[in-house]
Amino acid sequence: MTSKEEKIAKAISEILVAIGEDPERTGLAETPKRVSKSLLELCSSTNREFKNYKVFKENVDNNLIMVGNIDFYSLCEHHMLPFFGKVYIAYIANDNNIIGLSKLPRLVDYVSHKLTIQERITREIIDELNKILKPQGVAVLVKARHMCMEMRGVRKGNSITQTVKYSGIFKENKELQQDFLDRVDNARL
Repeated sequence: MTSKEEKIAKAISEILVAIGEDPERTGLAETPKRVSKSLLELCSSTNREFKNYKVFKENVDNNLIMVGNIDFYSLCEHHMLPFFGKVYIAYIANDNNIIGLSKLPRLVDYVSHKLTIQERITREIIDELNKILKPQGVAVLVKARHMCMEMRGVRKGNSITQTVKYSGIFKENKELQQDFLDRVDNARL
């Protein structure tokens, strides 16, 4: 184990003791190591930059480019409980700069693999695409279920939280916004 893994495992053992468990019992003996590895994976984007992309030149004639139904999962920074759902991203290229389609799900993974909140995920997707592509505009919609609402507190199962953010020409153009939202509603294969 790395020193990070060891520190986390030790802390998890202490948490187990604090909640009245025995970290040495058969079912829990390996739990601190497992949780340590899991947390490092779930928070793998912490303090890192998004560099896993390539920009291409392609004559796209102001087309709306959209990728939807992108699965994501993250950990709420307030309770360290999971939240998960779908992301829909659209942009209109500028100077014919486009990003490889597979890089949009990687961007979603990048912004969600850390302690965060849904509103920040929505904003960071737009911020990163604006930085990388300098597009005419970006639209992002995130739909998620939050275990901090379903497992504790108000305990309202199957509640869906939606966040939407626009930049550039999407911000001003209500028809473009509606086109994006209609495409999200109709996103099926």
